[in-house]
Amino acid sequence: MSFYSTPLIAWTDRGLYCEAGNFHIDPHRGAENAIVTHAHSDHARRGSRRYLSVSSGVGLLKARLGHRIEIEPHDYGERFTMGSVDVSFHSAGHILGSAQVRVESRISGEVWVASGDYKRDFDPSCDPFEPIRCDTFITEATFGTPKYVWPEDDHGRRIREWWLAAVGGGENAILFGYSLGKAQRILAELAPHADRPILIHETMAEITECYRQEGRVLAATRSLSEALADASDLRPLSGELILAPPSILDQSWTKRLGRYRTAFASGWMISERPHSGSSYDHGFILSDHADWKGLNRTIDETGACRVFVQHREGALIRHLRSRGIDAHPADALRPENYIRLGGQPLSLFG
Repeated sequence: MSFYSTPLIAWTDRGLYCEAGNFHIDPHRGAENAIVTHAHSDHARRGSRRYLSVSSGVGLLKARLGHRIEIEPHDYGERFTMGSVDVSFHSAGHILGSAQVRVESRISGEVWVASGDYKRDFDPSCDPFEPIRCDTFITEATFGTPKYVWPEDDHGRRIREWWLAAVGGGENAILFGYSLGKAQRILAELAPHADRPILIHETMAEITECYRQEGRVLAATRSLSEALADASDLRPLSGELILAPPSILDQSWTKRLGRYRTAFASGWMISERPHSGSSYDHGFILSDHADWKGLNRTIDETGACRVFVQHREGALIRHLRSRGIDAHPADALRPENYIRLGGQPLSLFG
């Protein structure tokens, strides 16, 4: 397999850029055309003239970037043309409305896929990951080392058991997680198990409603602020499950939380043990990113002959090269670096 001497999707000071289509993918700052893989703030940024995203993610993007942004929605699998390339979105399984971006040159037939963030685990709050065949795959690798392998678990049941243990001890259970994606996944996992509303921090409220508007079944919720307004220093909350970002403990009304135990839901908790230096009493290994097995499985399923790796690139690149896959860090997508890789025009799909 050989390749074109210039990248269809290049790495620039603003991030990934497709000159043939005149668009950036998750630009680091404002761009003319911003294709956004999902609404997390390190991928969706203010300042672009026009945004393009998956239809199910529009509400989240407006909640994050402002309701007056110009945004062009497309369904998963729908092809649209930009310049001399055809583009389509395919589910990344990361959060609601998350997408991989497939780019096919109308001139050469070359097919590239930029993964954005993705995961392979079951998640009732969003669409499952869709493997896409391509010549070149640009993959994230947030958890791209062999120690990150997620255990199979019934997360909703385990969280419910932890909550009941807190209730039995006369405590509240405060579960920390990111306001977008993680909180809603927890609520979806808890939907079959929760028998009372879960208190959610105000940063999660609008985002959670976006999920419900897209038809996602979540556990019942109540505003934490409202619950605290009904509580007092003499009669604090008791027996509640509270979803919140870690900043909650810096706020002035923590006395009204009463006694509580804490946990954090994240893939990073695979390295933590209760009371081993962590600031949390418990950890749930619950990630919105692919683990080591998921990354390798995905790369195999794309059939890509060349792979570019973003984030934590060393271990995965070495592993892929040992398997005979032409793998490189994302910086190799800079045109001045890419040309050194050599090659002539040829596509798997030509």
